[in-house]
Amino acid sequence: MAGHSKWANIQHRKGAQDAKRGKIFTKLIREISVAARTGGGDVANNPRLRTAIDKALGNNMKKDSIETAIKKATGALDGVQYEEIRYEGYAPGGVAVIVDCLTDNRVRTVADVRHAFSKFGGNLGTDGSVAYMFNELGVLSFAPGAADEEALTEAAIEAGADDIQVDDEDRSIEVITAPSQFNDVKDALIAAGFTPDNAELTMRADNDIAVIGDMATQVVKLIDWLEDLDDVQDVYHNAEIDEAAYA
Repeated sequence: MAGHSKWANIQHRKGAQDAKRGKIFTKLIREISVAARTGGGDVANNPRLRTAIDKALGNNMKKDSIETAIKKATGALDGVQYEEIRYEGYAPGGVAVIVDCLTDNRVRTVADVRHAFSKFGGNLGTDGSVAYMFNELGVLSFAPGAADEEALTEAAIEAGADDIQVDDEDRSIEVITAPSQFNDVKDALIAAGFTPDNAELTMRADNDIAVIGDMATQVVKLIDWLEDLDDVQDVYHNAEIDEAAYA
């Protein structure tokens, strides 16, 4: 990112999430619930559930909480049923934004998301208005200096990764996978001695839009506000944000 490496951006986002630990747990439980309800409670046959559980464990969630969520989702215990909804829109500067939600009240959720876009100078769009700009992929991130570039590259290629990207600024490394290969590649790299510092399924745009100054600050405020909403699971955007906007 302009004046802000990808690794620095990951650290900023994780820092913001740590400050909202209680809400992160709520979001993780919802994702586990939906994954178990739609694909069953058997982790071996449900890659989405496996990914959700790994993320929950990575955030120090207790195994009992995870098991309870799965039991509620699969009918062994009574629980709330959540609906998956995606909203699309534009932040200031023409930045494309995708907002993925899990909710038990669609009316509340759309009102909250629409309010966020309006509050910070954006516009909520129609279905498909920006999604075509993005691709779903798996990303395994390694901190600067955490792994030998040549050895990791060789292991990633052998594991079936689609691409290996090294940041020119800080030499952090990202291993890119197809969503269907995400868990297999991660397992293979860990077995080879390369444990990623961050691993996620995400959406990335084909092209980024650079935003600076007050406009960048507004984009950051919009993204942070959306991510703080209880019903919002993930927010994806194509902004290339100057580091000063995070100050």
